[in-house]
Amino acid sequence: MVTGSYNPTVAYWFSPQRWLSVALLSLFTYSFSLSLPSQSIGQPVTDDVPLKELPLPAVVAKVRPSVVTVLTRGALPGGSPHVAHPGSGSGVILDAGGFILTNNHLVQGVTSVVVGLSTGRLTPGRVIARDFLLDLALVRITAPDLVPAEFTRRASFEIGETVIAIGNPLALKGGSTVTVGVISALDRSVLTPEGETLYDLLQTDAAINPGNSGGPLVDRYGQVIGINVAIAPSAQAISYAIAMEAIIPHIQSMIARGSVSHPDLGLIPVTVTPSVAASFDLESDRGILALQVDAAKPAGQAGLKSGDVVTAIDNRQIYNIGDFWHAIGGAGEHMVFQVTSQGKTGTASVTVSRSTPRGPNP
Repeated sequence: MVTGSYNPTVAYWFSPQRWLSVALLSLFTYSFSLSLPSQSIGQPVTDDVPLKELPLPAVVAKVRPSVVTVLTRGALPGGSPHVAHPGSGSGVILDAGGFILTNNHLVQGVTSVVVGLSTGRLTPGRVIARDFLLDLALVRITAPDLVPAEFTRRASFEIGETVIAIGNPLALKGGSTVTVGVISALDRSVLTPEGETLYDLLQTDAAINPGNSGGPLVDRYGQVIGINVAIAPSAQAISYAIAMEAIIPHIQSMIARGSVSHPDLGLIPVTVTPSVAASFDLESDRGILALQVDAAKPAGQAGLKSGDVVTAIDNRQIYNIGDFWHAIGGAGEHMVFQVTSQGKTGTASVTVSRSTPRGPNP
């Protein structure tokens, strides 16, 4: 199992294929002309009727038909492109049109995807969207009688409330595995093995194992509240899920564009690492290095130049690209960049219209 470090603890990825290799770090942009899901993602079945808690067996019966196994094959790094290794994880059906939500780290760099339905049927799938920063991916299949899951619109959760994890750990035969726990903490963040930070995570003590990656975390109403993504090593019963509140706003963008939309600032952001700092002779040891700054776009208009290092946005410290885009996503149209340039510090006031065309996935 591959480990990744973060402060104060460390995250594992669940996919067994990660035991054998490190997935490609490059990002691919997909362009597809697709219809949006027929289901309004995350909308309660009936808006004017209070949600009713279900017995645990009823929750499982409701959600389990929507949980799938995602089987992958991909080339081993540094080896022959014809040499492949298998991996497996989980996913959840978004709508009857065949869109399946899973994790990016499960499908990154793979050569083929096969989806196993709860009925036991196997069907080929194709990756139609990925986002590295959110660790999300969409796979699409063509199959009849799919059962979409119901996704929560709740913006708040209580520490201690019961949750259920459903997935296919270790690719065990006989269908999905169900574990039960509670929400242990809210708004956690972890650093991935590739050095990017995941935010807005739900922490749970529901047992999670390799292969649960991409599977749903469900509440007592039978609604998906998160996508299981990581566990903490050297600890017991500390697992993480990406909250649906952080996912739902990006679903339509992923379907329509193949990636998550980010404001077009007119620069290429690069995480400052020791090697980057040495290559560009930087005095800063953290932050985002701005490259190819376009003078006609917001960053250039605010005075940023190629080679500047952004260390904070609106006084929020920036350590990597994940921090950078998360800070921008939570800011208004006007934001202040703290910048280091040739050893001198200063600020740049950046204005971004949220209605302007979006830039490519970083």
